[in-house]
Amino acid sequence: MLDRLANRLRLARIAAVGGCCTPDGYSWLFSEKRAKSQADRYRKRGLDAGSRRILELLKERGLAGQTLLEVGGGIGAVQIELLKAGVSRAVSVEITGTYESSAAALLREAGVEDRVERRVLDITQAGSAVAAADIVVMNRVVCCYPRGAVLASAAAERAREVLVMTFPKRRRWTRVAVWLANLMLAAMRRQFHIFVHPPEQILRSAAEQGLRPVLNRPGIFWQLVALERS
Repeated sequence: MLDRLANRLRLARIAAVGGCCTPDGYSWLFSEKRAKSQADRYRKRGLDAGSRRILELLKERGLAGQTLLEVGGGIGAVQIELLKAGVSRAVSVEITGTYESSAAALLREAGVEDRVERRVLDITQAGSAVAAADIVVMNRVVCCYPRGAVLASAAAERAREVLVMTFPKRRRWTRVAVWLANLMLAAMRRQFHIFVHPPEQILRSAAEQGLRPVLNRPGIFWQLVALERS
């Protein structure tokens, strides 16, 4: 209870700086209802196309005995598939607790609940509370955080071998689409904002932590980037 309250206060301070994305905003968008819907979809169809690309990319590198840290892993579907593919243990860090019930159910069903530690906190404020892992994954997370470069730096710092991220391409049409979405969110008085951070800032933050890009694959909307420790 105290940990959750402390996390809400940290998010409130970030919102004051960034002008958006309060704890209520995150809880509204990433709600328990949405988590249940995503979990049901995963049970029926498996990973979505973007998550499958991350899985296949990491499987090519070899996963036996590797440790995983996933930032913003939601219901934990990527973690489950990577554990099935050879990862030994995983840590999940979520900024809101609304996904925990659905995630716990999926872990039990997959028989891997004893190999995953789930934490509810802000990775940029975690300090030594979140240890490094061989693999760090941040799938569709950077766009949900006001300080994208700071988030990328926190993830890169904890990547012993590789960091995989996806974020929106910074093109005129993607910026217009996101602007329209934010306009609708503002009209609804929702305390949430979507960001199209400059990719060069994100990659520079990772480079400052000793990572170098080895893959940069733009999709229709999402850009997939993999960086390895030099």
